[in-house]
Amino acid sequence: MKVRIDNGPEIEGGSEDSAVIPPGHDAWVVGNEPCVSIGLTGMGDYAKKLE
Repeated sequence: MKVRIDNGPEIEGGSEDSAVIPPGHDAWVVGNEPCVSIGLTGMGDYAKKLE
């Protein structure tokens, strides 16, 4: 997968890579292999005490 950050760098990742990709980006699959990504948005608030 290749990612272009708005007004920033372009990075490419492959099998077994991980990355923090901030809001404001465009991403696309490079090549013919399927791409599976897992988003963990909101993990900063996970398990906080509810009041």
